[in-house]
Amino acid sequence: MPTPFRKPDRRSCLPVLLQAVLLLFSSGAFAEENVPKALFLYAEKDKLVASNTVTGQFFDLDFGAKERVEDKFVANAVAIVVTSRRFAGIGTFSGGWQSIRRIASEKFISAEVQDYSALLVTSDRLLSFYGRTGSWSERKR
Repeated sequence: MPTPFRKPDRRSCLPVLLQAVLLLFSSGAFAEENVPKALFLYAEKDKLVASNTVTGQFFDLDFGAKERVEDKFVANAVAIVVTSRRFAGIGTFSGGWQSIRRIASEKFISAEVQDYSALLVTSDRLLSFYGRTGSWSERKR
């Protein structure tokens, strides 16, 4: 005669569940991604050239009349350029330069640029740039 089906005891499942959770954490599944150096900037007289080694492309950031570079920041997979007229960002997968205009009399204060992301602080706004999508976000201060 077949043995009847018995429901497993919850206490017997607990060690297996704990081992699975420990294995997941120890395997590095939640570790940060190692982002390789993929973006480089080269300055010319009237433009800035970004070299994207992942896609093998070069992207020019042309400057308008009387526009000047105030600062530039390069991380592994994102670069930010501060000019007298705008903030421009490029990421490894963003498809080229993406710009956002400066507000009249807005002063650039600081920037933090790391991996695929950047945060800029100005006298009027907080600006973030995500290099994977090429999108800017802003918030008034």
